[in-house]
Amino acid sequence: MPAFTACPGLFYATPAQDGILTRIRIPGGIINNQQFCAIADIADNCGGGYVDVTNRANIQIREIKSEISNNVYSHLQSLGIGANNPHVDHIRNIMTSPTAGIDAKEVIDTRPFVQAWDEYICNYPQLGALSAKFSVSFDGGGQVSVQGIVNDISLNAVLINNAVYFRLCLSFGEKGKLPEDTGILLTPDECLPVLAALAAVYLQYTDTTMRRKVRLREVINNLGVDKYLDLALGEKFTSRKSLHSISTSPNHNYSHVGIHRQKQPQLFYIGVVLPLGRLETWQIRGLVNIVEKLGNGNIRLTPWQNLLVTDIPAAKLVEVETEIVTLGLSYSPTNIQSALVACSGKRGCASAMTETKDHALALANYIQSHIALEQPINIHFSGCSKSCAQQNQGDITLLGVAVETENQTLPGYQVYLGDGSLQKFGRQIYDYVSFAELPQLIEKILRVYKNQRLNLDETFSNFITRHDIPELKQLLN
Repeated sequence: MPAFTACPGLFYATPAQDGILTRIRIPGGIINNQQFCAIADIADNCGGGYVDVTNRANIQIREIKSEISNNVYSHLQSLGIGANNPHVDHIRNIMTSPTAGIDAKEVIDTRPFVQAWDEYICNYPQLGALSAKFSVSFDGGGQVSVQGIVNDISLNAVLINNAVYFRLCLSFGEKGKLPEDTGILLTPDECLPVLAALAAVYLQYTDTTMRRKVRLREVINNLGVDKYLDLALGEKFTSRKSLHSISTSPNHNYSHVGIHRQKQPQLFYIGVVLPLGRLETWQIRGLVNIVEKLGNGNIRLTPWQNLLVTDIPAAKLVEVETEIVTLGLSYSPTNIQSALVACSGKRGCASAMTETKDHALALANYIQSHIALEQPINIHFSGCSKSCAQQNQGDITLLGVAVETENQTLPGYQVYLGDGSLQKFGRQIYDYVSFAELPQLIEKILRVYKNQRLNLDETFSNFITRHDIPELKQLLN
């Protein structure tokens, strides 16, 4: 078994409460049938018989009890899974919209940029000294956006005078802030050289011998944004800053769930809901069978822990819908699980205070039988303050806590309502709620929102922002 690290990769497993954890990078979230079946085989033969899709469109295999052989690693590499240089495989997955290349509203297809940057990382061993959390995203300007997700570097496509540019955005300042627009516009051909230069300056100003390396954000904070950009890019780029910089805001882009037209005529994609991002291996093989018969042989994983089945001919839609339901999965955006997120909880993580996954599923069952939703509402269960499963603010965040009494430890949740504020989880509305009380409280919060919103278009976050905490508590009481 490869050496343990804080951030696991395919060759860098790490111990967890429920066994060994391996995380597999899927650049851009696009995985083909052979790759998915090979991963399912590992989960069956060495792990817990399931995989988890993460918030960077990675795949995690948990509960690994038996060693994964070198032959298996070599087989995965032959299928295009895992870097040919294991020393760079720990670097965070490259993120892009799961609808890249099929979104009718996108400015540019970002898949070639993902592939080019991934190949660059793999071909330059010195980049293995990058922080494991060095993260890059490409946004094509389409309807399903990844701009509102925290990354070190974001390149966001825009159309200016009928020409395509990428806005260069960097994360700096406080931890957890979204990337800020530097004002620098890049042509598509400039993206890869600029990323290479930004990475080179990071390495130059980082102690690469440290096991836990500083984040790019910290390097930029120490140097200052202007100096960092000058060192990396020089006057050629910094002298042509756009006066029209833009800001991004957190988004929970669940518009991909359901049935949607592609920009290719007579083709559709279906956004499939994965309960808490989890797929049993028999479901994986069922999905593979669907796309082999009816799609193009690819499945796309999303940063919202769901997946897409793409390139479905119009005449085959009903058949695919039936197959998805037969697998015990849903494609309804009003399904509470479409935007339900939970970390591994106490069973999988020593830091967690609560059994988040069990509680999340129990809450979903309760809500589905008590109240109907017209649109996804993001409910995030986090077993501790690290917020591993979701870095952005949720509509409702339930933070696991434990209250000590004379006789026992009582697990429960702090309740936060997201309103776009700078606070990590939003505004705290309750300091402690036991799980026994939680389902009825969440139902009450959702009913107040449905009854008091201005109209059907008012989002949960906008509704929360209109009220202060005393007003909200008064409405709930």
